[in-house]
Amino acid sequence: MMAAISAKQNGSQVILLEKMKSLGRKLLITGKGRCNITSSLDMGEFIKNTPGNGRFLYSCYQNYTNQNIIQFLKEQGLGVKEERGNRIFPVTDRSQDVLKCFTKRLKELKIEIRYDTQVNKILVEQEEGIMKVKGVETNQGKIEAERIILATGGKSYPLTGSTGDGYRLAKQVGHTITAIQPSLVPLESYDKDMCQQLQGLSLKNVAIKLQDQPIEKEIYKDFGEMLFTHFGVSGPTILSSSAHLVRYKQINEKLKEQNILLTIDLKPALSEEKLDERIVRDFQQLSNKQFKNGLDQLLPKKIIPVVIQRSGINPCKPIHEITKEERKGIVKLLKHFTVKIKGFRPIEEAIITSGGVCVKEINPKTMQSKKVKGLYFAGEIIDVDSYTGGFNLQIAYSTGYTAGLLQE
Repeated sequence: MMAAISAKQNGSQVILLEKMKSLGRKLLITGKGRCNITSSLDMGEFIKNTPGNGRFLYSCYQNYTNQNIIQFLKEQGLGVKEERGNRIFPVTDRSQDVLKCFTKRLKELKIEIRYDTQVNKILVEQEEGIMKVKGVETNQGKIEAERIILATGGKSYPLTGSTGDGYRLAKQVGHTITAIQPSLVPLESYDKDMCQQLQGLSLKNVAIKLQDQPIEKEIYKDFGEMLFTHFGVSGPTILSSSAHLVRYKQINEKLKEQNILLTIDLKPALSEEKLDERIVRDFQQLSNKQFKNGLDQLLPKKIIPVVIQRSGINPCKPIHEITKEERKGIVKLLKHFTVKIKGFRPIEEAIITSGGVCVKEINPKTMQSKKVKGLYFAGEIIDVDSYTGGFNLQIAYSTGYTAGLLQE
């Protein structure tokens, strides 16, 4: 939608081909239906928050910034608000209202939209040794065009229409597609029984660390919120960690999945010494109670049985009989609570796709293909991906706007 708007504003005759019966179905589910439009951070910070080829987006981010999309929505009558973590949302908390802004602008510009139109092939021809586009072949017939913007999305959330078609089309005309993998996706655990026991438990203000265990190599660390599920772990910090794990696995092909360890610091605000002092105080107050009743003030109720089991201390042991060594063991357990990671959930459950059209084959200043003249790319089809927080939608706006300029 942004690419079509940009191209029409730039003076081009535009036809928007949509294989679904309506536009923006993936946009509607972003931010849990509220649409995390963008981030309020400086555009330089966007690159830092894009572990997947962030530097490639430098020119696009300059061409179309977070302030530009906020202004665009404002001009269409929609205000925004900022929430924690620099996240920008519509004041209405409705992604439907963001979509309406785009469709309203498409209508104002009289952009032709053809629904239920599946593109099967990009038509190209050779002219003086240069490959150039001449149109597309669709389920509704052929359409001639001097320029084509491929903005099909990735492979995540296929019910919204992003089923990986763009990769096939790009490959047909000679582009390299880097490995397609889930990113911003929950992680499965080998400790399935424990995770099922903790299912639904949300931990706030915890520190996590993802590690390649045998070589003690830190893959990612973060602070914030996470969630236990029936299959493993999810939540904002876990989703962000998956983006790094994808890239780490690409570089370290010999990485064995059973070697990935998630370590959670349940009490990051306290050093081990301070946590020990806290436990001593609690135990003094509860000295005549059994150990299984001694952690209620310290931990969420759901995790206490797991901590007791992992401590190896008899749950019925009187608190005043717990030794200093046992107490130190509890401290270590709370500061280093481990979950063995098995791998990623299926790509259908991923927020975004990692991988796509190789960035080395795209001009970063124009989004034009280096292999086929007149072919441009925008959005998730490109091998770029960011953390949660509005960054991936900003990639869509910025690359779409830049591709729509149709520069040589």
